[in-house]
Parts: sequence; structure tokens; C-alpha cells
Amino acid sequence: MNLDLNIFDVEHNLEQVGKGKILISEPFALDTYFYRSVVLLTEYNEKGSFGFILNKPVNISVDEILKDFPEEDFNVSIGGPVNQNSVHYIHTLGDKIPNSVNICQNVFWGGDFDILKQLVKQRLIQKNQLRFFIGYSGWEHKQLDEEILKNYWIVSEINSEMIMNVEKNYWKNILDSLGEKYKIWANSPQNPGMN
Repeated sequence: MNLDLNIFDVEHNLEQVGKGKILISEPFALDTYFYRSVVLLTEYNEKGSFGFILNKPVNISVDEILKDFPEEDFNVSIGGPVNQNSVHYIHTLGDKIPNSVNICQNVFWGGDFDILKQLVKQRLIQKNQLRFFIGYSGWEHKQLDEEILKNYWIVSEINSEMIMNVEKNYWKNILDSLGEKYKIWANSPQNPGMN
């Protein structure tokens, strides 16, 4: 019987990296923002990479961070460590919000904010159709590629339902869905010294 002793080495294909893919952090990342995080890439090109952490919710309402926004119960998360005085949003309403940028499948980024507010005021948007992020995650040209090659991230596909609905144990559940090799990552203790 041969044991796979390289359990924390993962296969890397930089051709898989791109807009609409997710980055899943390695289990022992020391960075507080990216610790056990899942990042949705909204841009990946020669200028750099841009995205939002999907699984870092904050207990704050949108109307507390956006002036004149209707009081509604939409998900707000920390998008990343960059420019934390900015607010971004993704949604599944590309045909209803002009100037939205398609990320993947039926998920869009940004668009006409006045029309978004009007749709929210008219109660035409459901909770699972819109998510807000404070700040964002960003990398300079080639910086993300280097991090991936150093095993900081696994690159994977994701569907729109999983992007818009983040449940408890999100990071672990995503890893579990990738197969047997990643179950060791998914089930690793948060503090390996306590094991």
C-alpha cells in the first residue's frame, strides 16, 4: 500500500485560473482575511486580479453602510483587505441592472446603482439575488499565480447558487465537494498544535 505523503501539495494548472472561478485558501493561512476563505474572482488579466471573499459575513445591514439605501436584509461580507471604505455588490439580475459585468453563469458584478436601489425599494429583489461586500481582494500582475504555485490557493469551479447562498462551514463544504484528497484539508483542525 502506497501512502500519499504529500497531502498538502495540490495540482496546479494556472490555465484554470480566471474570472468566475474561486480560490480556496489552504487550511493554515495566517492572514486573518484569507484564513479558511473562499474568494470569487471577478477579474483576472495582465493588470492583476480582483475578487471578493464569499464567506466572511459581518453583522451589519446595508443601510448602515450605504446612505439612502432601503432597509432590507441582504448579505454583507468583508470582500477583502483592500480599500475597506468601498462597497461592491454582485447579483443575479444582469438583465434588469444596466452596465452589470457578467462574472459567470448568471452572476453579475455592479451596474447602475440607482436602478438597483429602485428595484430594492419596489421589493423586486430577493435576498438570494444580491450580496454586498466591504472592500475587495486584489493582486498585482502575476502575484496571484505565484501564490497558487506556493499552495496558498486551490482553484475551482463554482455554481451561481453556491455563490449567492453562503451557509455555515462554507470553506469545509467546498473542499469536501472536491474529492477525497481535499478531505484532509477540510477536516484539519483550526489549531494543529491542539490536535
